[in-house]
Amino acid sequence: MILLIECALVILAFLLALTFPRWNDWQQSLERAFARLAYRRRNSILAVAGFALVTRVLLLPVLPVPEPAVHDEFSYLLMADTFAHGRLSNPTHPMWVHFETFHEIEKPTYASMYYPAQGAVLAMGQVLGGHPFWGVWLSAGLMCAAVCWMLQAWVPPPWALLGSFLLALRIGIFSYWMNSYWGGAVAAIGGALALGAVPRILRQQRVRDVILLGSGFAILATSRPYEGLFFSIPVVLLLLLWMKKPYSPRFRVLARNVVLPLACICVLTLAAMAYYCWRVTNSPLQTPFQVDIATYNPVPYFPWQAVKAIPTYNHREIKLFYVGWWMQMYELGRHHPIVLLFVKTCILWLFFIGFLFTLPLFALIFSLPSNFSLSQMRRSTRSLLLVCACVLFGSLLPVYFNPHYAAPITGAIYALLLIAMQNIRRWRPAGKPAGVALVRSVPLIAVMMFFLAGVPALRASHVLQMATWYSPMVTHSYRAGIIRQLSRQSGRHLVLVRYASDHSPVTEWVFNGADIDNSKIVWARDMGPAQNTELINYFRDRSIWLIEPDQVPPKLIRYADPAASIFQTKAIP
Repeated sequence: MILLIECALVILAFLLALTFPRWNDWQQSLERAFARLAYRRRNSILAVAGFALVTRVLLLPVLPVPEPAVHDEFSYLLMADTFAHGRLSNPTHPMWVHFETFHEIEKPTYASMYYPAQGAVLAMGQVLGGHPFWGVWLSAGLMCAAVCWMLQAWVPPPWALLGSFLLALRIGIFSYWMNSYWGGAVAAIGGALALGAVPRILRQQRVRDVILLGSGFAILATSRPYEGLFFSIPVVLLLLLWMKKPYSPRFRVLARNVVLPLACICVLTLAAMAYYCWRVTNSPLQTPFQVDIATYNPVPYFPWQAVKAIPTYNHREIKLFYVGWWMQMYELGRHHPIVLLFVKTCILWLFFIGFLFTLPLFALIFSLPSNFSLSQMRRSTRSLLLVCACVLFGSLLPVYFNPHYAAPITGAIYALLLIAMQNIRRWRPAGKPAGVALVRSVPLIAVMMFFLAGVPALRASHVLQMATWYSPMVTHSYRAGIIRQLSRQSGRHLVLVRYASDHSPVTEWVFNGADIDNSKIVWARDMGPAQNTELINYFRDRSIWLIEPDQVPPKLIRYADPAASIFQTKAIP
């Protein structure tokens, strides 16, 4: 519904710009006030971060703290809980086979398979705010601030403030980057720091800017290293080409102010990652991600690779996930690459562009001269296009894709959108200021859509399997309701999860924290009476429950008396 309303408003704005181009001249006074704030660069950075953070807090009555629902979220939350306990990993539990689940390794240690940056942010929220969500909340606000700082180096200050304000409206508040534990904002911060530092280094060669560039690379290496590699290559190439220019500073200055500080940060980052891997996998050269793939996933990430030998699985659901769902994605990419490319393009468009930003891109076609060529672009625009092209190329190669995979180029995408808006602002078909009207329509529609996205009924009526700027994948979780009900009861609990024969492995209930033995609620797989008895004897001081998640609604019953239904859960809106 929201997408259709946005489409209608964009079409209306385009028609009004062509027929009544002065319909939104009333925005001139707002533009002047906006520009006065924008030229106070630090204040504008603080303003956009504060807007995102305060607005999200004010929306808590209609958009409460999110409940985790996806495999990846639970894995990141395990990492956060591990860090919050002062550890990089956890010892393998003696009953680990009962707790085996997705995107977590059990041996040689018990840990998340992912890279540590997102987990560190969640752990900070858990330690300082009492809940991992506050780490997500802070990272989204910092993302808006970092992108504003980055844009100030590429476009004039008023455009930089406009772009970061649009980012807050479109991604920083309602998207799953703020409303789940999947990540996105952290990698976007890394990309923004790196891209914002490059033009400043070219102008002044200050060590502090090089430190910010290295920090951006470090964040990418510890959050999304694959996409970070495709991001870093063109950025480093741009720096090397600049160093070879005859007007660049002397080599001694470059070595002292640029090369040496950047090399030190990169070496420290590699050393820290090697230490982390050693503590988790017992090898500084093997990541937890590689251990998880080698243990569970025979399906390659790239469609041109061959399927490996299927490993021996302890649980039917885990086997179904990897040789079922993952295999289907692989076969789609291998035999229908054009279809998969189209799906990925739609995912990118829905999240980053939408109908709103299609408006200036579409108008740009008419505003450019007929003999326009890429060589006529400014060098800065070509540089941004190169970075985006490299990251998108790398992101589209694997068989699976989510919008946060392209998070490192969030700032670059918004910079290119702003450059397009700058160009169409000068568009005057038949002498009418249609371009000005179109540009003024973009923030106006963004604000209108922001208020519509705050209406729960409109969000709930739109169920997608692909995330948009205003909505994550819609998932109703009964598990969170079970946790709330058991948390109100005295004592500690062990919940055995029994799936139906037609269970979808995409929906999983068996996830635990870092300290399983001391958790109030422990989730385990139902493995039959004999093996269940072994687990129950281990947790003999707990109340034992059985849950069948595939019933609607699921029933929680005492394990000793399966016929006695204690209570039923209610769906979480």
